[in-house]
Amino acid sequence: MENPFKFGSVVDGKYFTDRREERSFLAQILNSPNHAVLISPRRFGKSSLVAETLKREKREIISLNMQAVTSSVKLAEALYRKYFALHPVEKARHHLSHLRIIPSISLNPLSGSPEVSFLPNVDSKVILEDVFTLLEKAGGKKRLIVVLDEFQEILTIEKGLDKILRSIMQEQKNINYILMGSQEDMMKKIFLRKKSPFYHFGSIIHLDRIPAGDFKQYIEERLPAKCRDKGVSEEIISFTTCHPYYTQQLAFQVWYEYQQGVDIGSLVTVAIEHIVRAHDFDYSRLWESMNKTNRTVLLKLAMGNASPMENPELPSSTIFSALKRLVTAGILLKNGKYVYDDPFFKLWVKQII
Repeated sequence: MENPFKFGSVVDGKYFTDRREERSFLAQILNSPNHAVLISPRRFGKSSLVAETLKREKREIISLNMQAVTSSVKLAEALYRKYFALHPVEKARHHLSHLRIIPSISLNPLSGSPEVSFLPNVDSKVILEDVFTLLEKAGGKKRLIVVLDEFQEILTIEKGLDKILRSIMQEQKNINYILMGSQEDMMKKIFLRKKSPFYHFGSIIHLDRIPAGDFKQYIEERLPAKCRDKGVSEEIISFTTCHPYYTQQLAFQVWYEYQQGVDIGSLVTVAIEHIVRAHDFDYSRLWESMNKTNRTVLLKLAMGNASPMENPELPSSTIFSALKRLVTAGILLKNGKYVYDDPFFKLWVKQII
């Protein structure tokens, strides 16, 4: 039998969980001349939500992860490659003829995909304007959808890139942008700070944890009836606190352990132990890479509900800096209070105390 739970990649189709309101709102945005901004921690399902919504859109889509971009020129080259994947060079010649700086285009003999590059010292602003103009023309009557993931990277790729992109994108009428980011503080800085070029550029969608009732129903529809009667879904949700990724991961492991004949009463415990053991090497390496302050904060959080700021051994400013680093690294989440992103790592930390 096929395991009915999926994690680690884009979750869509029968594996997709809830997000009805977010899907509906995103679809409305895409069917208007507006743009969407998706903000949530990593592994909360931004990519899955977008993929599931775009399946219903009969329009051309260009998707790019900004973490793969190292300069404005590289951004232009990446977008050109995406454009040529939709429009072969032969068919795009009439658009290319209007560009001020023509890129060098070659065909990769192994992959068959086009390679795009520019001569050194080209004017990056001009080539960015050109490639975005190309995308605007490609949209035509049916607006092109451009998805830029980890969009907060524009603040680190190149100084002033945010101003250049906003000056270009605000004039376009044939593109819907979906701008996604997992660094909440940086995304808020880009879209909610009045002095930012992208201030109020699009409708903001915050992805939170999936409601417990919806996740419980999703899990129970896929686990055997015997598991439903024993409250297995409640155990799963209690441990993961409805984190989309880790709930799917634990449910996957629980289903597997059931197929192996593990007693229902210990299904969730055995599944959790299996996952923690499987990641022991990764967790050890992560722990060894941390400084003493980070470890002290994580130990404090793992031991109970006390605030990590309540530590007489360290100044509050030092603890606050550590918390900020850990949130930026994705190890902790801040939602009213600081919590572990990964509940299995939290358990691993508790076990080494």
